[in-house]
Parts: sequence; structure tokens; C-alpha cells
Amino acid sequence: MKPAVIIPTYNERGNLEQLVTRIFGLSVPNIFLIIVDDNSPDGTGAIADALAVKYPEVSVIHRQKKEGLGKAYVAGFRRAFDMGADRILTMDADCSHDPDTIPVLINATQDADLAIGSRYIAGGGTKNWNLVRRLISRLGNFYARNVLGVPIRDMTTGFRCYRANVLQSLDLDHLASGGYVVLVELAYKTVRAGFRVCEVPILFTERKSGDSKFSLHIFLEAYKNILKLRYQSQKANFPAEKSIKSN
Repeated sequence: MKPAVIIPTYNERGNLEQLVTRIFGLSVPNIFLIIVDDNSPDGTGAIADALAVKYPEVSVIHRQKKEGLGKAYVAGFRRAFDMGADRILTMDADCSHDPDTIPVLINATQDADLAIGSRYIAGGGTKNWNLVRRLISRLGNFYARNVLGVPIRDMTTGFRCYRANVLQSLDLDHLASGGYVVLVELAYKTVRAGFRVCEVPILFTERKSGDSKFSLHIFLEAYKNILKLRYQSQKANFPAEKSIKSN
């Protein structure tokens, strides 16, 4: 396998070097990283460039402005395609996703086309979240799952491993979602296309450095865009629920 890990960044100077060091400490064969920085005012882009000098397996994409998670992902996906990746992972830059789960997600794609790091199956969970944050996340996933008719327990997690052919088959130029709802949209379209999806339990730990990107605006945007996604799509003929597995 040749796995690529895409790490979108915006103001993550306190986390990025630690994360990259931990990933390479796993000694995953043939792994390389693609850091997509949205012109972070705190200098994250310069740190990414320094890491690319230190590690030949690091590639950096500098975007001129903050345009949303969806476009950052697409830029990373296209770079990964060009570099010959056959597995493409996404994860947050804030160390909330445990790099030790990377090999587990990669291994899960032996039998699945998309492996999702799930907080909401047996063995998964969240750490250092207050009650309001937990309720919003649970309700958001319940809403997305039921509006779209997809039996995935964690639709909004950003810790995933795709087979590259899954992403290559999707129309990445016309994703409806620019922000965090792109996570829901990609999962929805993967299932709708008939690909196999599994969920792997993860423990999500709230960031220790920097500020969370979550806001009420993001929550309201997600509510609206999930409805938009549902009603702009044709009525889906989903695979049977047994095709969504939990490891």
C-alpha cells in the first residue's frame, strides 16, 4: 500500500510538529503526508515547510485564503492522486485524533472501501468535552443519519481512510458542501455509490493547544446544508444496513 495522510491546517503552530513526529514514529510503510495550509496568520505554513525539509515524505500545499474544509480536502485529494496514493486518510491537525489508529484504519480497508474512525460505536467515545458539545455532536449525527438515510453512526468524524478509487469515482469538483458538512457529504455519497463502509472505534480527545474551530455558525450551516444535500439528490437506493460494519 501507499497511504497518504491529508492534514488541513489553520493556526495549528502549537500542534503540527508534534503530530507529524508521532505519525512518522509509527513506521507505517510508504506513508507520506500532505499538509494543506490556508495561509495561517500564526505561521503554521512556515512550520509545515520546515517539516517538509526535515521529512522528504511531507508535501505542503499553500492556499491563499481560508476557503473551507471541503476545498482543502479536494486540494489534498488531488495531490495524493498525483503522487500515486492508493489509500487516503484525513485527520485533524490538533492532536485530537490518535495517530496510533492510522494503521488500524488502513488495515480496515482490506475489507472495506472506507474506514471511518467512529466515536459512536462500542469502544469509541470523546474525552474532555462538556455536556453541550456532546449533545450537539450526538444530535448532529442523529439528524444527518436520519435525514440522509445512512446507517453510519458517526457521519461527522474527520478521521477516515478511503481507498483512492472511491474518491476518484466521486465528482469532487461539484461537492455541495464547502465547510465541515463535506464530511457528511463524502460519507453519504460513498454509501450511495455502493461502496463498503466500516466503522472503527476511536477516542476523540479535545485539543490542548489552539482554539477549536467549532461554532454556532458551523452548526446552523450543517443543519441547512444536510437538508439541501438530501433534497438535491435523487432518492437513493442504499445498500442493506449490514453493509455498514463496526469493528
